[in-house]
Amino acid sequence: MARRDPYEVLGVSRTASLDEIKKSYRKKALELHPDRNPGNKEAEERFKEAAEAYSMLSDPEARQKYDQYGFAAFEQGAGFGGFHADFSEFEDIFGDLFSNFFGGAFGGSGRRSRGRSGRDLKYDLEITFEEAAFGAEKQIAISKRVSCESCEGSGAEGNSGAETCSQCRGSGQIAYQQGFFTISRACHVCSGSGKVIKNPCKSCSGSGLKIKEHQLNVKIPPGIDNGQRLKLRGEGEAGAQGGLNGDLYVNIAVKPHPIFQRQEGEIICEVPISYATAVLGGEVEVPTLEGKENLKIPSGTQTGKVFRLKNRGIQHIGSSRRGDQHVRIYVRVPKKVSEKQRTLLEKLKEFEKEDIKHEDRGFFDKVKDIFA
Repeated sequence: MARRDPYEVLGVSRTASLDEIKKSYRKKALELHPDRNPGNKEAEERFKEAAEAYSMLSDPEARQKYDQYGFAAFEQGAGFGGFHADFSEFEDIFGDLFSNFFGGAFGGSGRRSRGRSGRDLKYDLEITFEEAAFGAEKQIAISKRVSCESCEGSGAEGNSGAETCSQCRGSGQIAYQQGFFTISRACHVCSGSGKVIKNPCKSCSGSGLKIKEHQLNVKIPPGIDNGQRLKLRGEGEAGAQGGLNGDLYVNIAVKPHPIFQRQEGEIICEVPISYATAVLGGEVEVPTLEGKENLKIPSGTQTGKVFRLKNRGIQHIGSSRRGDQHVRIYVRVPKKVSEKQRTLLEKLKEFEKEDIKHEDRGFFDKVKDIFA
């Protein structure tokens, strides 16, 4: 690919500020990154081209040389020497984006990382409605790779240890020329560790890791909801060659409750009352998460009326504040009645018929108009 003007590559003017250059570069790098364009060689080349352009224009001295002399300023023998990219600036913008692309040769501080981090794991944990509301401690068992006890994680049999990698001479990196600057990437022979094991441990086949069942207690915070997850740092698989352990993500599934429904910190339940209680009023027992409570029902209560019990809901996660419980009333109509009940209801029915006509005269007038 022919070398293009770095200003043209990033789509900025020659008077662009450093912030404008960073913004343009970030946009192009995210668009062209190989992870987003698998197998697209052109996008990969453009990605590298954008990195070169940014590395030059973000360095005030390099930018001044280019503006004055062009690419000739960076050719050997031109009096300026070669140009070497500073990846600390890249990482300041993208974090691991470049370390992932260039083989993991650089850590968060700009220095190479010799160890390989362990894999993150996930675990699906089902808990009850009450455990979600009040919190709990659950014991779980997971199978994961842990440090091999035979070789203490070194991967080498006995005291044989590891030898210095002949390919990278122990540096863990291989430097190669990309355009007009040099890029270092993890050595493919030792995977960036700088060491090669000649006599691997028989127990773990040189990996330094073995699969083992591990038990641990998981603290469920009060107020956790269905679909949320907990992150347990360092409880994933063990890292290799001194790398950090991965994390464990516990996905929470809350069992449905036979009575209560939840809406964030609020809970809702439906309570039946008799026709007589709805008309005359009284007290009914209402279930709560902490036992039963008496609720006063005023006379004339209609189906669908909602009463609120303050602070009887669920605690908001990470807070001492607690939601309320909402009690929705419905009038229960019996499917069967005794003869005595029927006689009384028939008498009541006659009274109610007159009451309805008197109290809801407007409704019956509308009906009469419709069918007149």
